Amino acid sequence: MSVLVYINSKNGLHKSAFESVTYGKKLGDVTVITTGSLSADQLATLGNYGASKVLIDRSVEGDDDQQLTRVISSAADTCSANTIIFSHDMVAKAVAPRLSVRLKAGLISGAIGIPSSDGTVPVNVFSGKAFGHVKVNAARTIISLLPNSIQPEQFDGSCAVEDFNGNAGSAGVKVLSTKKPEGQIPLPEAELVVSAGRGLKGPENWGIVEDLAAALGAATACSRPVSDIGWRPHHEHVGQTGVAIRPNLYIAAGISGAIQHLAGVNGSKVIVVINTDPEAPFFKAADYGVIGDAFEVLPRLTEAVKKFRASSH
Repeated sequence: MSVLVYINSKNGLHKSAFESVTYGKKLGDVTVITTGSLSADQLATLGNYGASKVLIDRSVEGDDDQQLTRVISSAADTCSANTIIFSHDMVAKAVAPRLSVRLKAGLISGAIGIPSSDGTVPVNVFSGKAFGHVKVNAARTIISLLPNSIQPEQFDGSCAVEDFNGNAGSAGVKVLSTKKPEGQIPLPEAELVVSAGRGLKGPENWGIVEDLAAALGAATACSRPVSDIGWRPHHEHVGQTGVAIRPNLYIAAGISGAIQHLAGVNGSKVIVVINTDPEAPFFKAADYGVIGDAFEVLPRLTEAVKKFRASSH
C-alpha cells in the first residue's frame, strides 16, 4: 500500500511527526510531503521512522489551507497514495476535510490506533467518552491521528529528500504576525502534564505547579476558568474548548472535573486528582485520587520526585 504522510515542519520536527510516519509505516510504503525551510539533512531523519521518501514544497506561505490542499493532493496523485495521514492538529482540522472533497476520499478524524485487518479504524467519539470503529469504502482514505496515540518506532532505513512542485498557487490568506510560546513543551505532545484550577486561589500561587512540572519534566496546563480570568495564558487551557491532550500522566490539582474539562483530558493514560472535596466529580475519572490541600500535597510530591531522581542517578 502506498501511504502519504503530511508533516508540519514549519517549526522543526516534533514527536507528532515521528508518530505519523511510524503509523504510516505500519500500513505500507511511506512518502512524506512537507513544506517549510528545513534542510534536506534534517528531513532525512524521517527515514529512521519509516519514510522511504520526503517531498518538500517550499512555495507554500505559512499554513494556507488552500495551498496545502493543492500541494498534498498533487503529492497523493504523484505517489498514487491509497492512504493519507495527518497528525490531528489545527492544520489537519482545516485541510483534511478540503482534501477529502478534492480527492473523493473517506475521512477518519481522530484515530487512536492502527486499522484492523478489514480496514476498520478505532476513534474517540462523544468527546472521548466512548470508542467508535470506522470503516470507509472509498478508494482512498484520509486519517488524522490523535497525538500520543502510538509511540514512535525507529527502523533501519534511509530516505531520499526531493524538491517538489505541488502547484500550490497563490495564497488566499496573509499572516501578519504570529505569537507562540517559547521554551515550553507543546501541550499536545507532552507525555507528562501538571494542571491546576481555581483551587490554587490566585496566579501568585502557581509556583508550586511549576515546581512539580520542572521536577517531572512536564508541561503545565490549567482549567478554562483560570485562563478566562487571566491567571494563566490561554494556550495552557485544556478541555473541550481548549487543547485536547493524551499524556501518559495527567496530574490535576484544585480542578473539580466538569464534563467540559474531562472531554479534553480523559484520553490520558493515568489521571491523578488532588482535591479537598471528596465529592469532586473528577475523582470518578481518576486512576489515583488524593483528598487533600494542593498547597500541602504538591510541594511534598515535588520533594518526593526530586529525591527519587537523585537516588536513581
